[in-house]
Amino acid sequence: MRSFTVPHYDEAGADARSVFDQIKKTAGKLPNLYATIGYSPNALTSYIAFTQAQAKGSFHTKDREAIYLIVSQINGCPYCLAAHTVSALKNGWTEEDTLLVRAGRFPEKKWQVLHAFIKSIIENRGEAGETELDAFFGLGYKEAALIDLVALVTIMSFTNYVYRLTKIPIDYPSAKPIS
Repeated sequence: MRSFTVPHYDEAGADARSVFDQIKKTAGKLPNLYATIGYSPNALTSYIAFTQAQAKGSFHTKDREAIYLIVSQINGCPYCLAAHTVSALKNGWTEEDTLLVRAGRFPEKKWQVLHAFIKSIIENRGEAGETELDAFFGLGYKEAALIDLVALVTIMSFTNYVYRLTKIPIDYPSAKPIS
């Protein structure tokens, strides 16, 4: 298997370095995954813009972090599970909550429905079962939330896939496995 290295700041082009600077300013560091995405400054810039735009969508920060954890669990991405567990803890989730959300066992019905719906979307390559779709709308969500949820699944699947293809070092504490 091909081995990928995380590009160092000074190895990146000027376009990527300017985005790296923004990321370091907001995140306090340049995560290995973002640096790796920076092999393509276009992909990195597009990803950041799309992610920032979705911050204005139907789901607030705490919800987005849980959605990212669900997607990363289903896609089997230890890097994103580690990174978004840290983010979830900073945004009001406990570690036990993150494990329950990832497993689809968080006691609030909303999270059980979202887990089943996201799982159906991923496993059915963009389609979802009628039961899961009806349950989603049964929570009171409208069409805008459906489209925003698909955007969040797409955002996280992108980073999940980049990690799974490159297997670069994880620079966050490992997320606990769910039981």
